[in-house]
Amino acid sequence: MDEYDNHYHKIEKRGSTFMSVQHRKSSALTLATMLLLLFVIVGCSNTGSGDESSSAASDQTSTKSITMSWPRDIGTMNPHTYNPSQLFAQSMLYEPLISYQKDGKLEPALAESWTISDDGKVYTFKLRQGVKFSDGTPFNAEIVKKNFDAVMKNKATHSWLGIVGVLDKTEVVDDHTFRMTLTEPYYPVLQDLSVVRPFRFLGEAGFPDDGDTSQGIKEPVGTGPWMLADYKQDEYAVFKRNPNYWGTAPKVDQITVKIIPDAETRVLAFEKGDLDLIYGEGMISLDAFQQLRDNDKYVSQLSDPVGTRDLLLNSSNPKLSDLRVRMALQQGFNKKAMVEGITLGLEEPADTALSKNYPYTNVDLKPIEYNVEQSKALLDEAGWKMPANGSVREKDGQQLEFEMIFDKTDPIQKAMAETIQAEWSELGVKVNLTGLELTVQIKRLKANDFDLYFWYNYGAPYDPHSFINVVASPGFGISETLSALPMKKELDEQVHAALSSTDETKRQELYGSILTTLQEQSAIVPISYVKKTAVYQKKISNFIFPANRDENPFVGIELGNQ
Repeated sequence: MDEYDNHYHKIEKRGSTFMSVQHRKSSALTLATMLLLLFVIVGCSNTGSGDESSSAASDQTSTKSITMSWPRDIGTMNPHTYNPSQLFAQSMLYEPLISYQKDGKLEPALAESWTISDDGKVYTFKLRQGVKFSDGTPFNAEIVKKNFDAVMKNKATHSWLGIVGVLDKTEVVDDHTFRMTLTEPYYPVLQDLSVVRPFRFLGEAGFPDDGDTSQGIKEPVGTGPWMLADYKQDEYAVFKRNPNYWGTAPKVDQITVKIIPDAETRVLAFEKGDLDLIYGEGMISLDAFQQLRDNDKYVSQLSDPVGTRDLLLNSSNPKLSDLRVRMALQQGFNKKAMVEGITLGLEEPADTALSKNYPYTNVDLKPIEYNVEQSKALLDEAGWKMPANGSVREKDGQQLEFEMIFDKTDPIQKAMAETIQAEWSELGVKVNLTGLELTVQIKRLKANDFDLYFWYNYGAPYDPHSFINVVASPGFGISETLSALPMKKELDEQVHAALSSTDETKRQELYGSILTTLQEQSAIVPISYVKKTAVYQKKISNFIFPANRDENPFVGIELGNQ
């Protein structure tokens, strides 16, 4: 997706810290009188500014507060743009029409119901009545359309999301009815509307005068359960409950997010008691998670798979265009041992490119088993022979040699790359490792300038439709990776048919065929299923991982006494 900065920041509000004074004896009348006078003066000086002064430091005896950390600033909190705004924080303020729940179930959110025309091109949403933004203004069809218009005004920025390419027009039917018409059927419309950005709703007060939110917003006004109450860039953000929230109010009054870039520092702060919760993907090392998990002072959880770590074998490389070579490479390393060893068993070895907790992915696919002898036989059959006294296979004067690029800041990728390099060398395959900055790595993927590449699917609610979309759509790097497959044209046609089908049974059949082809062609090699981790103090209860990979985890969370 295209991501860019919009440098909008709330005006910093500084809080005041008060200390309670305990009187032991009243023998010094003069001192008591002076203290009383001081308290009166301080109280008067804060009259009219209590809301601002309380935001940075609340009275912990009366406020149910949770403190967590995040490695980077929460960003501009613009619902219609991407980095630097952080997804979990955006989801606290802004809500979708449709909510994505466990096992891909779609439930009402700001839309209480919807209908779809028989041809799959017209969607009519009945909006929930009585909803207000955090500033008390009403949520209605007019503001829904205004938000859609703001997103579509910058269509190129959001072209990664399928609905953007097929959305023809939007209209206000009445105050609580919103309608959208597509140029062609596209079944994942509702899933696309459930993602955290860009189709979520900013209140009127947040819009710039020209309505173009791509250049920034005036203030972050949403309908969600939380409001941004205090903020200091790169230090902290304090969220408080939205008093106008239409749904079930959070059971916690306040969420404080401390910005701690370093993972080890984050762990130390948690052990010291300065943090109540560490949550997310890669927030701390797997070693640290395991140590905290083994400590009965804390509670830990692992989520269901939120994505798959894959290795792309670029079929546009002539050496990798041969299925026998791709299959030999997939069979030629011990995935199970590697994943369990490097991730300490916290990730599961993956047999398929998509885990089975997405819609349409519960397909019976045959796993590609580890088999070194079979791997060597396939390479021999493909004409790659080991020369006498040599260590690298050759064919037509070329060595069987590849470059594997990886994110040099990701210790798991680096360890896996080194393991695969060592195991494939035993097959007579030479692998040169190149660690890159993530931005450079992504550029090379999109330019189809790689042999071997670690890649992750998008997770819920984007998949499986976003996964098959990039299989067929040029520009993301995946379609290009698959370009030499003999059935690529047929595969692309099946993807388009699946995305536009209005027949549920036919759609499932198409997904089954697409996923089977990808499994058999071994150009997308599944490595492991990635999971979110959570570690929290025992005073927290009812912590549940959100079904949507990008949502915040605070729904239903409770706070008791340790």
